[in-house]
Amino acid sequence: MTTPASRRAARAPVQQAAVLLGLVFLVIGVLGFLPGVTTDYGSLEFASHESGAELFGLFQVSILHNLVHLGYGLAGLILAGTAAGAYSYLLVGGAVYLVLWVYGLSVGHDSDANFVPLNTADDWLHCVLGVAMIGLALALSRRETPSGARQGPEAR
Repeated sequence: MTTPASRRAARAPVQQAAVLLGLVFLVIGVLGFLPGVTTDYGSLEFASHESGAELFGLFQVSILHNLVHLGYGLAGLILAGTAAGAYSYLLVGGAVYLVLWVYGLSVGHDSDANFVPLNTADDWLHCVLGVAMIGLALALSRRETPSGARQGPEAR
């Protein structure tokens, strides 16, 4: 019989990374709805560059932005159920963040196209998240083969 603790211990590193990031995104999504943690909370818009609310007084947020973080977090926890799902979450999620980074750099912060909304701090955080998620997917997926056998230097 497998206990919940032994199932957690049996998770591949890529799954553990997806769970951790999923939890971080969930926390960030919730914090985006908390006055005090989110400054200028009264100016929080559903989806507009005119949303003046900022998470930690730094990252521009909207209701849509917070809901996306919650969705990303939930997806991470669900997809972490398998190593393949976790790998896909990190790889595709990282690619989406890199696209969002380029999008944020391409549209003016005061443009109607900036509906998420994004500011400079968001743009560069998205770059870091994209690179980190893709890096985790690639680095951690090399540690196990589909059969579960270890690869690389730690297998020797």
